[in-house]
This record gives sequence, C-alpha cells and structure tokens, in this order.
Amino acid sequence: MRISGRLIVRLGLVVAAVAILWVRLMPRHVRPAPEVAPQRGSVSSGAPGVPDLSVTQPLNQPGGGPAPADAYAVYSDLYQAPAGEPLVFAADSGTDIPQVGGSCLRPKSRDEREMADAFVAANEKSHLWEQKFSIPQGDRLLDGSAAGQALNCLETHGQGGACASYKDVRHVRVLGVPGFDAAHGHALVSVLKKCGGFCGSGGIFEVEKKGGTWRRMDASDFTQDCSWAY
Repeated sequence: MRISGRLIVRLGLVVAAVAILWVRLMPRHVRPAPEVAPQRGSVSSGAPGVPDLSVTQPLNQPGGGPAPADAYAVYSDLYQAPAGEPLVFAADSGTDIPQVGGSCLRPKSRDEREMADAFVAANEKSHLWEQKFSIPQGDRLLDGSAAGQALNCLETHGQGGACASYKDVRHVRVLGVPGFDAAHGHALVSVLKKCGGFCGSGGIFEVEKKGGTWRRMDASDFTQDCSWAY
C-alpha cells in the first residue's frame, strides 16, 4: 500500500500537536511539594534574617494591671491644645507597632535603643488607664465593651439605639504606654486614632521634656517608618 506524501505530512502534524499538548498538560498533574510551616520563633521566609516579632515578642497581651503613674503627665501635656472634637480614650492601652518583618523602629544611639527596648517592654501587656489625665477640654474613658460599641457606631454611622450615647464621638483613641530613656527626658509614645474597625490612623513618635512639659519631636530616622493609616 502506497502512502502519499501529503498524508505523511498530515500524520506528522498530528503527532507534533499531540506532543505539544502532552508537554503543556503534564505539569498540571504534578503534585506540588508541601510547604513547610515556619516554626515558632523562626525568621520570615520572605525576608531572610528578619525575625517575625509578632510571633516571638507579641504585644498587648492581657494582664498588665494599671497604667504607670508617670505615663499620665506625658499624654496630658500632649493634649493641652483643643482637639477640635471630644477626646475619647479606650481604657485598655494598646499599640499597633508593625512587627511582621521586624520592628518599624530604627534606633541608632544608645538613648534610642533604651527607648525602643523600654517601649516594647512597657507594651508587652495591655494596661488599664484610669481617669487621671489633666486635660483642659476634658476627656471620656471607655472600657472595652463601650469602646467596641462606640467603634461599631462609627462604622455603621450611628445605626442602633445604643449609638445615641456616642453621637458626638468621631474617634476612639487607643494609647500605648510610653517607653522612657534612662534620663527620663525622652520617651516613645503611641496613639491609634480609630474611626471604625478598619478605619483610622496611628503612629509611634518621640517626645521630649522641656521646661517641665512634654512635647512631640519632629520625625527622624528613628520613627519615620512608624506612621500608618487603616
């Protein structure tokens, strides 16, 4: 039986097409190797050598007790000027320092390292603020459930009967416990200004005491990466 040249060419094209399809489809049936879950305390695979501090050194754990007495003077001085809205603070302290991929803080000097270490140590556990601020315009302190209700009302634009109690609230501020240097003349503080579950801004910044009053310092390499918005 004689096979024409045209038929041979067609058979060759069919064989080539089948081979190409096989090569393309074969990887889809290969079972991928299982990923190895990182062990507790290991470094992040996305940034070799950078510890995931949210795992190895988590902050805001319960059980910190009352906030330290020397913390009230810092925030009282920072809020001497009118805020332009009711000042509402969460009774539970907290800080939102970015920790995955390492800390946002970049200490270089000995004083900066003292403050960074003291700040992390002070905020390992959540502390309870009391009505001890000295703020001319006054302030309102909300416990955990009330703060949650206020944030829910902000998020739903005041829907619900319970929201009548929070109709003037624009933000709930969550304060971190300051971390002081050894001389107690500089400190790191943290403020989260929340307007809902996924709304708000926050930051960690340095303050200094001059003439007996705590004032915010300009951002430097130490803290410039520690500001964010939700």
